[in-house]
Amino acid sequence: MAGVFLGKNAVVTPDCIPANTNQALAIIRINQQKALPNFIGYYLRQKSMIDLINNYSGQSAQPNINLSQISGLDILLPPLPEQKAVAAVLSSLDDKIDLLQRQNATLEALAQTLFRQWFVEKAEDGWEEKPLDEIADYLNGLACQKFLPENEVEKLPVLKIKELRGGISNNSDWATLKVDDKYLVENGDVIFSWSGSLLVKIWDGERCVLNQQLFKVTSEQYPKWFYYLWTVHHLNKFIAIAQSKATTMGHIKRKDISSSMVLVPSDGEMQEMTLTFAPLFEKIILNNQQIRTLEKLRETLLPKLMSGEVSVRI
Repeated sequence: MAGVFLGKNAVVTPDCIPANTNQALAIIRINQQKALPNFIGYYLRQKSMIDLINNYSGQSAQPNINLSQISGLDILLPPLPEQKAVAAVLSSLDDKIDLLQRQNATLEALAQTLFRQWFVEKAEDGWEEKPLDEIADYLNGLACQKFLPENEVEKLPVLKIKELRGGISNNSDWATLKVDDKYLVENGDVIFSWSGSLLVKIWDGERCVLNQQLFKVTSEQYPKWFYYLWTVHHLNKFIAIAQSKATTMGHIKRKDISSSMVLVPSDGEMQEMTLTFAPLFEKIILNNQQIRTLEKLRETLLPKLMSGEVSVRI
């Protein structure tokens, strides 16, 4: 692939829907008497291969490589049975990650359905109405370019909109550890991007520093499920407001949050609802932690398996 996806690859399986590719993609057809597609796919995902491909691309604004450079990539091929065993180990990790991700999607959908039923379709007339910013604190992030690391030890990656969508990467910026703790983001925190690509997400990555254009959403009085789901409930309205701006990067203002209303049940009803909602979100956060552990294991094993440093018993 070209551009920001340079070096990414995917294996097309027989059950995939037939499709054409554009000029930014290269189709690599494998001689399966010598190599297995899954093995080659994993081989090309190694950091060393991604770095090599990026080095070939030069410093152009839209990085890409040509066919001769792709054809010239050297790949170390063990015997086919070993290729199959290596790909099976890595595929088992990917299958587990995929299972956890699909489980999280189901849990999120269940939470959304219950929220809509209880707070929209069957809301009680006597529930108190409050502005969104009275049930939670929306903390805007730092201008992290002003908080550069002083050394290579006391630093953390910066969470920007790009990282909120795609995770921390080698291209992420860094900031010093010496910032107020309230700007540190941990796995399980609720993050809301209020500019550009508006998104509400339970952060599922590593510890990092909150950048401007992102809100860290917290509350000392109300449970996480409550302020998360109400923020998500108003998201489409926020997106419409941002898109109506006559600027290249739409955004919302704090007054838009203040004018977004929330229904607050009684303390007893809140406790009863929390018995249902809290386990769903606890499971989502736990699954995210397991996903990150499996991803780190995969990234550690990948180069070792490909180089033969770690062997698979056939």
